[in-house]
Amino acid sequence: MKRSVWSFLLPLLVVLAVGLFPLVTQKDLHRETAFTLLRAVALAASLNIILGFTGYVSFGHVVFYGLGGYVAFYLVAVKGWPFWAAMLMGGVAAALLAYLIGAGILRLRGAYFALVTIGVNEAMKAFIYNFQPFGGPTGLTMNFAVYKAYGGPKAVLWMTYYWLFAIAILLVLVTYWIRTSKFGLGLLSIREDEDAAEVMGVRTARFKTWAFTLSAFFPGLVGAIFFFRNASIEPHDAFPLHVSIESIVMVMLGGQGTVIGPLVGGIGYQWMRVFLLTNPLLKNIQLAVAGALLLLIVLFIPAGLVGWLRRRFPATRRFLL
Repeated sequence: MKRSVWSFLLPLLVVLAVGLFPLVTQKDLHRETAFTLLRAVALAASLNIILGFTGYVSFGHVVFYGLGGYVAFYLVAVKGWPFWAAMLMGGVAAALLAYLIGAGILRLRGAYFALVTIGVNEAMKAFIYNFQPFGGPTGLTMNFAVYKAYGGPKAVLWMTYYWLFAIAILLVLVTYWIRTSKFGLGLLSIREDEDAAEVMGVRTARFKTWAFTLSAFFPGLVGAIFFFRNASIEPHDAFPLHVSIESIVMVMLGGQGTVIGPLVGGIGYQWMRVFLLTNPLLKNIQLAVAGALLLLIVLFIPAGLVGWLRRRFPATRRFLL
């Protein structure tokens, strides 16, 4: 069936609707709400590059978020780099780590790969705990005088919001390119049957490594933005395993291997999370709900909401990519 232009415009419009709303209202509450949604969308969309397109489940993807945050924070707070350059280096550092370890751990499959990614995250956390230039177990704190160069703390909140908004848009474009390119077709063939893909000439090791590297670059950028605006970073906050678990839930909920799926899953899950956190009876069981939701998705709608719609209503395949 011929692909509609809406298959590209629809996910882009979703991100634009979320991101532009605070710019219209100019309210701090709307900005912070949209920031949380865009952060979730960015983490889910980046994880989708490796999880959705290749089927490799990474429980340690938050390691790239934390490493990018630490590298950028150190360069700004200690070395005096401009934020944009430090943020870019945070993304590059995360991508470099993924490239270096990808060639090894991507030889593993299934549960073995998932377990190793948890180990990578815990190993990085232990390293940061003992790495004094990054502050060791106490982390680093930003001198608020640094913010004067950007117009003060309030201006930094808006500046970092603009950067995150731009990254979310870029991720939509990158995901769409992957989904419609030969590279993406190779990744999808790996997801369906890796051995058969290799027999057919797909360079599976190279494809997986580059997908893993690309999927790590964007969390590095997001981590740099998040911790710069927070003015502090600690190992416990930089490498929380639950962020990886929630990212997996968001991808699975929306629809793995699709362009709009991580957006739907990220926004939907975050609204549910806010409801749970603000409910006195449910605020302590949000991770339990996430686990139960993941179980229900795997059992009843393994293709996610977007996949279910595409299967149930074939006409939607023209614009739900």
